[in-house]
Amino acid sequence: MAVIGVGIDVVDIERFGESLERTPGLSARLFTPAEAARPLASLAARFAAKEAVAKALGAPVGMSWQDAEVVNEASGRPLLEIRGSVAARAAELGVASVHLSLSHDAGIASAVVVLES
Repeated sequence: MAVIGVGIDVVDIERFGESLERTPGLSARLFTPAEAARPLASLAARFAAKEAVAKALGAPVGMSWQDAEVVNEASGRPLLEIRGSVAARAAELGVASVHLSLSHDAGIASAVVVLES
């Protein structure tokens, strides 16, 4: 296996919450219904994951935010499910596995994505 791409992003949780309040429809554009039901810190971490995967993929034009969904295993471990525009770009690059790490503490949410062949 070889690393194809790495992406990292950090989000100020309070500022992100203000953006969601200020911009009607932003949550529906960014998140799947399952993601949107989560608390603010979790949403900020999920947005960071979507930004990180976009960076790891080389910021593909036309990427749909909902085509990268953060889900959790029964253990709580986060996984990134990709489909549509995100899966198409990953296939172009030869991505076979996606690794995701999320964190939120002290008002900051972060995510790291590693793509491997």
